[in-house]
Amino acid sequence: MTTFLKGISLLLIFFYLLAFVSASARNRAYTPPNVERLTDKFSHFSVNQAFNTYYGASNIKSINNGSYTNIVLNKTSGAGLLSKNAYHYGFFSASLKLPAGLSTSGVVVAFYLSNYDSYPHNHDEIDIELLGHDKRNDWVLQTNVYANGSVKTGREEKFYFWFDPTEKFHDYSILWNSHHIVFLVDNVPVREFPSKGGLGAYPSKPMTVYLTIWDGSEWATRGGKYPVDYKYAPFVASMSEAQMSGCKLNNAKDAVGCVKDYPSSLTDPLDGQGFASLSQQQSSAMDWARRKLMFYSYCSDKQRFKVMPPECK
Repeated sequence: MTTFLKGISLLLIFFYLLAFVSASARNRAYTPPNVERLTDKFSHFSVNQAFNTYYGASNIKSINNGSYTNIVLNKTSGAGLLSKNAYHYGFFSASLKLPAGLSTSGVVVAFYLSNYDSYPHNHDEIDIELLGHDKRNDWVLQTNVYANGSVKTGREEKFYFWFDPTEKFHDYSILWNSHHIVFLVDNVPVREFPSKGGLGAYPSKPMTVYLTIWDGSEWATRGGKYPVDYKYAPFVASMSEAQMSGCKLNNAKDAVGCVKDYPSSLTDPLDGQGFASLSQQQSSAMDWARRKLMFYSYCSDKQRFKVMPPECK
């Protein structure tokens, strides 16, 4: 009888572990479509070449002679980097590995563009926010767009991943020009925000690029239901390289226009027709991502919006 009960217990443990693995691996059940690799078109920079310290200097560590940089969240502080230049438009990408561990609930790793420091009352922002899991759920990708201080009208869309973002480095990219904003993960477009649909909600002022890790307990996991548990700290995110190409803000006195730093291999400037729309292959890949992996869009949230934002119509 004792042997039988032990057998039942082992069987229950097996099924529990199987359910746990299945739940945590659900986002990696798909093979992504083949797409053009935009990240192959642009110059790659080390973290030290592209960024300065924004805050939390003691929580920023350069590893292996600068081959990658860790930014850390602990009970004392988070950490942040900001780009050495601001841009009118461009292509921006970071190769990131997210914090691993039993619980990363409430932890937020953000790669984004913003001009809040220059325009605190009407700032623009383009966000890739990576939200830590809660209760064995996987990391989540959230994208968002603000313009002219429209922070009360968040334009969030949320996605699961098709891979484990804590195992190795993956590319998180933003293409921003006068035509559209495109969010990409490993070169797969997951969202396109066209300029013509924004009706005043489209970022148009120069922005700086940021990478931060911080405590988002108040909102990141179901309105703060699962706050950061610091007994699992430190939470470490790593960046191996970055890409920033586009129209740099010219800080010279009385300067007109911007400084363009496109790679010589590009046949079309980043604000030209070559980057004005998605290719058929990219559109198909984005459709795949949105059908398989998107689980929230503000355009479908009728409880939140009595009148839908104009671009949702």
